[in-house]
Amino acid sequence: MSSAISSVEGLVALLAAQKSAFVAQGAVDAAERRRRIQQVIDLLVAWHKPLAKAMDEDFGNRPPGFSLMNDVLGSLASLKHARDHLEQWMQPQERQPFAPYDQLGAKARVMYQPKGSVGIIGTWNAPLFTLLSPLAYVLAAGNRAILKPSEIAPRTAAVLAAACAELLDPLVVGVVTGGPDIAAAVSAQPFDHLVFTGSTPVGKLVMRSAADNLVPVTLELGGKSPTIVARSADLATAAFRIAAAKANNGGQLCVNPDLVYVPREQLEAFLAELKGAYASLFPQVQGNPDVVAVVNARHLERVEGLVEDAVAAGVRVESLPETSAADAAAADAADRRRPLRVVVDPPQSCRIQQEEIFGPAMVLLPYDEIDAVLADINSRPRPLALYYFGQDAAEQQRVLEHTLSGGVTINDAMMHAAMQDAPFGGIGASGMGHYHGLEGFLEFSHARTVFEAGAYDPRREWGLLPPYGEHFLAAMEAQVTP
Repeated sequence: MSSAISSVEGLVALLAAQKSAFVAQGAVDAAERRRRIQQVIDLLVAWHKPLAKAMDEDFGNRPPGFSLMNDVLGSLASLKHARDHLEQWMQPQERQPFAPYDQLGAKARVMYQPKGSVGIIGTWNAPLFTLLSPLAYVLAAGNRAILKPSEIAPRTAAVLAAACAELLDPLVVGVVTGGPDIAAAVSAQPFDHLVFTGSTPVGKLVMRSAADNLVPVTLELGGKSPTIVARSADLATAAFRIAAAKANNGGQLCVNPDLVYVPREQLEAFLAELKGAYASLFPQVQGNPDVVAVVNARHLERVEGLVEDAVAAGVRVESLPETSAADAAAADAADRRRPLRVVVDPPQSCRIQQEEIFGPAMVLLPYDEIDAVLADINSRPRPLALYYFGQDAAEQQRVLEHTLSGGVTINDAMMHAAMQDAPFGGIGASGMGHYHGLEGFLEFSHARTVFEAGAYDPRREWGLLPPYGEHFLAAMEAQVTP
């Protein structure tokens, strides 16, 4: 059977073959799980150059070094962490039997078993990482998987499919390629678990489709990740780290800062620091080989539409670096590298206040009191990430205790998502479930309780089985205690 499938019929056949192979094999020991993960590691090592080249071509400019750092090394970190820890995660957990059986020789444990075959639908912005990082924990849990790369990065999808066909058994890790119709078909199949990374509206469709087969889902979505610059923050440090985050992948990351709250009296000082920091990273944008382009014309039109909507409303918009606005006007239309557009204090009615940006733009919102910031954050859908810059420990704790987000980074941005020994996931509109670390292993495992009874069964002589004696009701009532 080929590793690459491009039809619904092929997908159905591959899933059926994986399920049959899963049942036939039975238990998957630690050595086999490590072997499978190592095969994916070896694939990345062998194919990293053509994969980086494909990502560069798909984006219209994505520095190969950045693709190696973000997608290849990021995936390798997950794979190696899972490989090196899966044996300890697999160990059954002894549990305490309930009284009086704990005194009568009973034993209990929880064993962690693979679920079966897991579908993983990746996205274009991190076209390898969103497939292979969850795959690490899927394989660590002993499962098989079918990967669906994004059609928006078709060259990367083709190279990954070729690599898997050469080095992996499709009955363990298969690949299905194609457009939205294939992705919809994946979400409609009776997988044993489904992982989807993408937008919140599409995540709702995936979950609705999966519900027809009662397939559990892990949804990694997005949201307008808020960033609070406190009065106790060092403005230069905060501005540089936020600039570095916005420069990352052209702002096309699900944990990218969208809304930046700045003390009203520090707004201009912060903006000046942000301009200097961004210019130090990108002195120019057009033609700069270090700038990641917006992935395609449709996506660029959407991001520019968010900014133009604010301009039409009379909102102040700054371009970083400052010279880039003129450069952009004279640029080759085929060059989708763009300056960072900073939209200052737009009204709530502006689209950029409501929609996830996912590109080279951000919103600056001045504030007077931190409670107003918390109220604004809590009035919005739960974000995938929240960032706090500041040295006020009490205020920091107040922010943590009075908000909810998938994860948090303090005094930097996006760092929590790189943690392998901690769960990565969303909440509410930003998703559900986790991968990375022990929690990722548990996500893709079935926690199965096993109770072993002792030889002696006292229930009949204690009057706990029919026919009930005259004292049964009174004995039960006596145990109803506070």
